[in-house]
Amino acid sequence: MNARHGPLLLTALLVVTSLLAACSGGSGGLGSVPPVPSSPEPSVAQGSPDVTPAPSAEPSEEPTTEPTDPGSSQSPSSPAPSAPSTETTIVRAYFWLGGSANADGLVAVLREIPATKSVATAAMNALLGGPNAVERANEISSAVPNGTQLLGITIENGIATVDLSGEFASAAGGSAYQQRLGQVVYTLTQFPSVKGVNLHIDGAGDANVLKRTDYVDLLPAMWVDRPAWGAAIGNPAHVTGSADVFEATFRVAILDGSGKVLADQQVMATCGTGCRGTFDVTVPYDVSKAQYGTLRVSDSSEQDGSPQDVRDYRVWLTPKS
Repeated sequence: MNARHGPLLLTALLVVTSLLAACSGGSGGLGSVPPVPSSPEPSVAQGSPDVTPAPSAEPSEEPTTEPTDPGSSQSPSSPAPSAPSTETTIVRAYFWLGGSANADGLVAVLREIPATKSVATAAMNALLGGPNAVERANEISSAVPNGTQLLGITIENGIATVDLSGEFASAAGGSAYQQRLGQVVYTLTQFPSVKGVNLHIDGAGDANVLKRTDYVDLLPAMWVDRPAWGAAIGNPAHVTGSADVFEATFRVAILDGSGKVLADQQVMATCGTGCRGTFDVTVPYDVSKAQYGTLRVSDSSEQDGSPQDVRDYRVWLTPKS
């Protein structure tokens, strides 16, 4: 991967919130996600919906036929009287997925939270909470220092101003600091109406606005942004992202829980060989039962055609409806 870089330091940042939609249920055994609450915060626009099978649980590494229901720990046959509302919202946090030099980089994960209008605040809190146990076991980490606190967030005229505690700037410098800046910027700009981030540390900052384009070098050669890592992929799978690969072509494959290849197709980005283009593809696949599997992107060696820069995303697979 190219040298990690980005603008240097900080600027104040706020962020109010709005909503990141929960979408209708995927196919197979996924079920439906509760609807997004009404009256979203108007200053943050809703993005494309995400679906996840078990965001609030620690799913087994083994394939399973049923995702955990995050909305209830009780048997469906005996609902509790006067149960609290189970409306939820799904937000993204961006962490770091390890791998080879051209395959490591930023990755989105999902968090399901109680319904709130303050989704930008919720997304930042999810980022500061760090990866869960399953994510850590799959080489997902965070460059944001432990103990970093969110002191404030506002959004105005498309700029999110976020104030973080001094821990965020500890051991500042080098690629790790650029990674943590990129994580913050990508997490907040998941909302279409947030175009840039102004970062403050303990209330102090400048007018510098950080944008996604400042952190392109933190992306792997083939970057899948949707589905997020651990999310339901649907059937057929809808896969979007960006890539900077030779002649703009690479491969997308879907594997079941045992590693069997269910689908494998060539994909072409809008630009390649020294420029980063986008891609948006649909990948049909056949699977007999709902289970966790793998979405794999890879490039082909110019020497012998063997796979290189392989990047795997854990995803929830479902039979065709």
